[in-house]
Amino acid sequence: MTQTSISPTLAGAGLAALDERVRFDLACLNLPPASWVPSRTAQGDRHVHDVVIIGGGQCGLVAAFALLCGGIRDLRVFDRNPEGLEGPWMNYARMETLRSPKTLPGPSYGFASLTFRAWFESQFGTAEWEALDKIPRPMWMEYLSWYRQVLALPVENEVNVERVTPAGELLELTLSGPGAIQETVLTRKLVMATGRDGTGGPKIPGFVEGLPRTAWAHTADEIDFKALEGKRVIVVGVGASAIDNAAEALEHGAAEVRFLIRRAQMPTINKMMGIGSFGFTHGYASLPDAWRWRIMHYSFITQTPPPRGSTLRVSRHENAHFHFECGVEATRMEGDEVVVTTRQGEVRGDFLILGTGFEIDPLARTELAGYADQILLWRDRYQPPAELAHDELGKFPYVGRDFAFQEREAGTAPWLANIHCFNYGASVSLGKVSGDIPGISEGASWLAGAIAASFYQQDVECHWQQLNDYDSPELQGDEWTASPLPEATDKTRQGVAQ
Repeated sequence: MTQTSISPTLAGAGLAALDERVRFDLACLNLPPASWVPSRTAQGDRHVHDVVIIGGGQCGLVAAFALLCGGIRDLRVFDRNPEGLEGPWMNYARMETLRSPKTLPGPSYGFASLTFRAWFESQFGTAEWEALDKIPRPMWMEYLSWYRQVLALPVENEVNVERVTPAGELLELTLSGPGAIQETVLTRKLVMATGRDGTGGPKIPGFVEGLPRTAWAHTADEIDFKALEGKRVIVVGVGASAIDNAAEALEHGAAEVRFLIRRAQMPTINKMMGIGSFGFTHGYASLPDAWRWRIMHYSFITQTPPPRGSTLRVSRHENAHFHFECGVEATRMEGDEVVVTTRQGEVRGDFLILGTGFEIDPLARTELAGYADQILLWRDRYQPPAELAHDELGKFPYVGRDFAFQEREAGTAPWLANIHCFNYGASVSLGKVSGDIPGISEGASWLAGAIAASFYQQDVECHWQQLNDYDSPELQGDEWTASPLPEATDKTRQGVAQ
């Protein structure tokens, strides 16, 4: 069936016309509204921001837009990367296209004019949209840059948040980097929109400890693929990032690439795609702990396969080799050669790439140094039956519906409720609403609503006073004339007398 253009009047009209449409849509809904949150100062006359967001990628952008739409306007967004390099898309993401279907609304927050489809069709037309299969990765970054620009989101680039320190009811952030115009800022709420590694970091297996750092890299690292021309490359793992990095090495002239795969066979079914629905998005977070654990455990053990296109990108090279049941047991150097011992024997190469993903470990976040061990984790809250034991799942933070961290011991770290984990770390608690494209707008809506509710409750006395002080008259006094009652009839008078 032929698709209908999302906006026939805008198809091929260009971004300027789409920009006008976005502004019109927002104006029709009176968005963003004026701020309703009382301004605060502390420690003398230091200004206190309502919200600071760490991360200017897709999560940080849609979170900022959601907060602005809710009238929470005193916010700042810090990203450590230069403009145009936020998130993984132009850094360590090396796939040719996104896995997600092109039709997903993504960070549009309910606005058709803010979808990738509207952005694409406005420039290339409906026919090109219908011909498009998957979204090219660099094009997704272009779209996000436009999203930031058309909404005038307050992202400050090249600003790194070094440390977060509780300061009474507030949080103090220590900043660094070329874009930092202050050394510290105060905020009431902090949103960690820090992506896949947002509550931990790259997973580095212990078997590389004896190797020089020049002999290996993680897929999240900057890798000089040109230097791999003519080299023998060993890749540990067969997930999406392992596949994409192997493809880059092969396309840059690697002599060979050998995948060392622990599993006996390639995973082929993306189980989580089979249950995605409005019901799952909104119902998962309310399930009992046992059900949430069971669903995520199943997702982890079945493993998400790499995309078909990415896998074909590798396998079209005759010098790509997939070795199953080859879990790594040890590594060593012999001269300039990397020697990997597997369950099936030794593999020799010139460079090792770890496609081992990311680990959840709040203690690894330097911003939270000194109190990360006070964050409630799933292993503190729920003990699964033996057959569902999973160490990695147990390390995920146990966050509330507002994405906020919770205390491991009540009363010991109340400020944790002001730090919102709007990243991959929240997925076991809340599902796929704080990182993955399908549910990101729903997650941003939950986040903004929860922060708004918290502010209103904290400031209720101020709002009560505003209610009492409000004196703008709706009526001026000249809209009516008072009239006396008509004279009572004889019958009425008799009734009163009786």
